[in-house]
Amino acid sequence: MPLNIGFFLPNLMKLNMKLRPKHFLPIFLTAFLVGCEKKYQRPDEYKVDLFKDERSENQAYVMSEDEAFDKSEMVLSSSTTKLVDSSSGRGKPFYIYKISSAGIEKTTRDSVVSFPIEILSTQKLKFEKDSSYIFLEKLNGFRFIAEEMKIKYQWVTGAPVYPLRKESK
Repeated sequence: MPLNIGFFLPNLMKLNMKLRPKHFLPIFLTAFLVGCEKKYQRPDEYKVDLFKDERSENQAYVMSEDEAFDKSEMVLSSSTTKLVDSSSGRGKPFYIYKISSAGIEKTTRDSVVSFPIEILSTQKLKFEKDSSYIFLEKLNGFRFIAEEMKIKYQWVTGAPVYPLRKESK
């Protein structure tokens, strides 16, 4: 009994055992396209930074002590400044500090200040245990908070916390 294995052979081998180039052309094209390395897929090699001289990496403006002193309407020196309330997490953050007692270094508005006094700041301040200068200006905005908590002054924007020096101005 002769075995008929023609059922298992591919159609090309059944009909004609000649292999033609048109059968291998798709395989060669696929191998060629996959094997090519494309340089434009790696943009780090060709990256040109046009604004490298103009970039500022999150650098905030910080006033000098003399500049903050000149810009302030009132300067106090106190070691009894404590954070009373904050609104962080509820919209635009602000912080309310309470000053129990302080020495007045400069004033342009009020000649008499009654303590304790509350001030508002849009930045979180880190007061040290030693006395620090407190640079204040008239409160701008925050009308509802100012009326409710009787706040008149806010921290000068851009002024850092400076420790009190031995000599006074």
